[in-house]
Amino acid sequence: MGKVVLIVIDGLTAAAFESAVEGGDAPTLALLAREGSYRRAVTAFPSLTPVCLSTLATGAGPDVHEIPHLVWWHRGERRLVEYGSSFGALRAAGLTRALRDTVVDMNRRHLGAGAVTLFEAVEDAGLVPAAVNFTCYRGRTRHAATLPGVPAVLGPRRFFFYNLFESDATGAPLAVRNRASGTVDAYAEAVGRWLVTRDGFDLLVYYLSDYDFASHVLGPDDAGLELVRADARVAALVDAAGGLDEFLDRYGVVVCSDHGQTAVLRTVRLQETFAGLSGVRVTASNRAAMVYGDDPAALARRLEGHPAVDVAGWLEDGQLAVLGDPDAHPDGRGRLLAALRNPNAGDVVVSAAQGWEFRDLAGRHHAGGGSHGSLTACDSEVPVLTVGIAGEAERLADVAPLALAHLGLVRTAA
Repeated sequence: MGKVVLIVIDGLTAAAFESAVEGGDAPTLALLAREGSYRRAVTAFPSLTPVCLSTLATGAGPDVHEIPHLVWWHRGERRLVEYGSSFGALRAAGLTRALRDTVVDMNRRHLGAGAVTLFEAVEDAGLVPAAVNFTCYRGRTRHAATLPGVPAVLGPRRFFFYNLFESDATGAPLAVRNRASGTVDAYAEAVGRWLVTRDGFDLLVYYLSDYDFASHVLGPDDAGLELVRADARVAALVDAAGGLDEFLDRYGVVVCSDHGQTAVLRTVRLQETFAGLSGVRVTASNRAAMVYGDDPAALARRLEGHPAVDVAGWLEDGQLAVLGDPDAHPDGRGRLLAALRNPNAGDVVVSAAQGWEFRDLAGRHHAGGGSHGSLTACDSEVPVLTVGIAGEAERLADVAPLALAHLGLVRTAA
């Protein structure tokens, strides 16, 4: 039994990780890689941050954790849920409601009751979980917000969320000031250093999101400078422990990302394919989309031959029906089926073709940069490095069980 540090670099592709480690651009990650075991793993589908981080936190697919996409149609409430495809999309969905969905209700109301997060499992065992900026944060400890009007939430015992929820006074700078200059991850670094210096946790989930932001803007092949900065954020934890030997003596370590990215060359507003159809809702963002309607097969036929669509799937009598070839992608059929069995998913789930992106609710896109969400390997393969932790992760869902096992815990039902 030991303690665990789980480092998540949002949007880091396996290829970028391997290149930076082998080429010397990420010296701290390279040192960790020499001490550990590395492999490529497969993330959830849609390969979008809310879905993937929920899989990482719970060790379950979207059919269990029930987070379906960045944007989805809430059948019970007859409204859109938007987690932040873009600021324009948040405004189009209704800014106040969308921010509450993103910050509070994804964890409080949308995350499935049948899923158990790492933070819940660790605290139930009498240990101390900690999280920095991690968006799937549901835990057992009530935390009041630092801003008036924001509801209290249940998170890990030590909980730091972009200055909005802070369980301890750490002196960390403001998290959201100038995203492009790295202030979000600078906040994470300051909090992480504070926690490691005090050895103040049994499990720490240390989430670095600025790399994904840079990759969206510049493209996955041109975000190397941000990876250099992310490596320095990891080095800050190592230094806070007194050096690499002390850090690894104290903690088992996992370094991973939540999804990959691919270059965007062309964009489309998928809603236009279904224009004029009564009762049909289309939720699209990045490289995945969902269509809600009473006749999934008929809706899917409208996508046949569409240049932006690689795979579309739906259920017929509980069995998977498809356009395209999901088997051309890592665990494509299994991941597509898990997505469709999510009770919040569309009746048709769509994966974009290589180079294509679906415009979001406000028409925003990442043409000229990078995006993710599809079944393709570029979006779906993630680096997973484990140091001092037994076992390997073939899927992102395997990370939580490995971390719990290192802590001497066995997952229990909710």
